[in-house]
Amino acid sequence: MEYILLGIGILNVVVLIIILILMIIRKNNNEDITLKLGQFSTNLTKEIGEFKYDFSKSLQKDFKEMNDLLERRLNHINDKVNERLDQNFEKTNKTFATVLERISKIDEAQKKIDSLSNDIVSLQSVLTDKKTRGIFGETNLNYILDSVFGKNDAIYREQYTLSNSSIADAILFAPEPLGTIAIDSKFPLEHYQIMVNTGLDKHVREEATKEFKRDVKKHIDAIKTKYIIPGETAAEAIMFLPAEAIFAEINAYHNDLIEYSYKSKVWIASPTTLMSTLTIISMILKNMERDKYAKVIHEELNKLSVEFDRYRDRWDKLSRSINTVSKDVEDIHTTTEKITKRFNSINNVSIELTDETKELVER
Repeated sequence: MEYILLGIGILNVVVLIIILILMIIRKNNNEDITLKLGQFSTNLTKEIGEFKYDFSKSLQKDFKEMNDLLERRLNHINDKVNERLDQNFEKTNKTFATVLERISKIDEAQKKIDSLSNDIVSLQSVLTDKKTRGIFGETNLNYILDSVFGKNDAIYREQYTLSNSSIADAILFAPEPLGTIAIDSKFPLEHYQIMVNTGLDKHVREEATKEFKRDVKKHIDAIKTKYIIPGETAAEAIMFLPAEAIFAEINAYHNDLIEYSYKSKVWIASPTTLMSTLTIISMILKNMERDKYAKVIHEELNKLSVEFDRYRDRWDKLSRSINTVSKDVEDIHTTTEKITKRFNSINNVSIELTDETKELVER
């Protein structure tokens, strides 16, 4: 653009000069001057033509260089844009893949939640029936006993019949002074659910609380009557509640039930407390087994000590014999070396001659 403006300015100057010259020609009317001016005009026209040619060539060159520069810049910008697009596309693909993975995990979690919801609904339908609640409690009790003791009829038995024909859910052959302890599962759920339902009327909840206490005391009385038999079982029995929530409710808000169970010698246990109690009993049984065989172990250790003393005496004798044989071997080795050296001397005829041997040699 600067070159174009410069060229236009120069042309304007040239045109002005020509106009001035023509004016001078008209005024003076001199042939010499006209001739000179004609020559000057011819030279000027030639120079202007050359200038136009050089200017056009220079302008084309500048335009070409500028075009090349712009093309390089555009190519560079295009490469950068493509690089950024590729990077962003790759990041977008990774993000999209992560989103798809998260969505699949959410779908799996949703399926598990739906399955769990169905299980909870089915469990609620099961727990609404007294018989199925009883089976649920017995199964839970058997699982805890098996987890602590394994399958061991010497420690506990399931569905054990006592002398009064009562069948306990489990009987535990605990060590003295505990003795044989009966464990029975109870699940007072119906009135408990009404009692803790805050959406119900207060009067309804209070009536349900009274019924809940009657249910618990009724279970305690039944266990005391059926499963505590003097001379056959321990003076105590265990009432197993398979629900931690019911156990926590009794211990937190119903001290009268706790006192009633203490007086009746019926201990209330939840899955957690029962497992802790059985674990302690298991440790006691193991300690008793170790104490039972402690005398036998002590006798075996004494016998082992006698054998070890005998072994040590025999080893000492063998060691002395080995030392003696070793010394004899060394002496024999020394004698062997001397004999070997002597034979070598004889073989090399380097024996020192005595006077007698010399006379024999001379003869």
